[in-house]
Amino acid sequence: MRMKFNKSSQLLLVSAASLLAAGLVTACGTLTTDFVYVTSNKAAGANNYGEIDVFEINQESGFMRQIPTSPFPSGGRDPVAEAVSEDHFNLYVVNQDDNNIVQFVIGNDGKVYPQNTVNTPGIYPLAVAVSGTNLFIVDLYQPLPICSTAAPCSGSIGVLPITIGTGNPASDTLGSPVANGSLTYWPLNVPCNAADVLAPTAINVVPSGKYVYVTGFDTTAAADDAAGTANTCDTASVTSAPTGYVFGFAVNSDGSLTALAGSPFAVGAPQTIGGTLIVPHPSAITSDSTSSYVYVADISSANIHGYSVAGGALTELASSPYAAGNQPSAIIADPAYPYVYVANSADSNVIAYSTSNGALTALGTYATGIQPVAIGIDPSTNHFLYTANYLDNGISGTVSGFELSPTAGTLINSQNSPYTSNAQPTAVAAIPHGGSQSSSSSQ
Repeated sequence: MRMKFNKSSQLLLVSAASLLAAGLVTACGTLTTDFVYVTSNKAAGANNYGEIDVFEINQESGFMRQIPTSPFPSGGRDPVAEAVSEDHFNLYVVNQDDNNIVQFVIGNDGKVYPQNTVNTPGIYPLAVAVSGTNLFIVDLYQPLPICSTAAPCSGSIGVLPITIGTGNPASDTLGSPVANGSLTYWPLNVPCNAADVLAPTAINVVPSGKYVYVTGFDTTAAADDAAGTANTCDTASVTSAPTGYVFGFAVNSDGSLTALAGSPFAVGAPQTIGGTLIVPHPSAITSDSTSSYVYVADISSANIHGYSVAGGALTELASSPYAAGNQPSAIIADPAYPYVYVANSADSNVIAYSTSNGALTALGTYATGIQPVAIGIDPSTNHFLYTANYLDNGISGTVSGFELSPTAGTLINSQNSPYTSNAQPTAVAAIPHGGSQSSSSSQ
């Protein structure tokens, strides 16, 4: 049977359809709470560039889906880190094999458009952070003629000033590295033994912007010990000397850095477990929203070290360290609520912690995809958490999504999590959709 409509009924039907369509458009515009950028270092395309997957998060379910035309080329080979500008109009992607930083403008629809490419001050960049009008870049090696993978040297940190752009969206510009005397970087040398090789691993700028910290470990301490060579300021052995460090700097108004008193700060101490010597190997770092506490993950001891901050100096908390899972690879402090989350790569999970006067108390453990290597919290509502899983199914990577309880700190899986990404995802960054909240992510 075919139903017939008179003219009035047809007009009402058209009006109803129009309102429904408008409602759907409005829903699509408002239900996306954040855009999440996931870099993948699996070579793709004619230039063997890495790629950037762009996901949007549904504010009701946490469901993450890739936007149309995603992924985008990363502008270089082996992207390993990324950060967004504080105005959320620019994305900075670090490509390790090309030794560069590619600046992208972010459109209102979340799409990214490459604008400029600059070289990093050192060799093999591996970590990046943005604070105010400064971009901080950590390189594995200093830019010296003798430095290479065949003859490694210690790493460095450089500072590139950001000139805020105009237009909509505004395209910022990265300037030349800030001078450190005759250098364009700050060396990260092991105290008392410049010949030892310090390998940096991660960077964090506290929310106040006053201090920047770089984690690293002495790659040659054990060899020195075997050869009977004094190392890391001790004259005995690696079994008593620190090998993990946090280098701390005060950030001056011109972007230059001043080493903090007591820096570098030791991370843990060597210990023998089951007859095996375990030496500290810091792998990730974060700070709380008040800039009062810093947390460092140690991948070798499976611990989290907590520190109080006073004038930039770090003092380990009496209750520290705190147990993590196997090979903690990424850590993030919730910018709005008293929680810290740690991704454990070997266990393929996230552990949630509550904080009280800096001390951590474990709340629960939540499964992710295989080998999570980066973690982030949505900057719009602080209600969703996600991890990039490097080796999830052998063909492509995944992103695990969770809904975060702001009252309990616990996690539940977002709708249809995990989500497929390009192979070998390495880092995450995010911006609010149409908001002005701060981005929160960790690598």
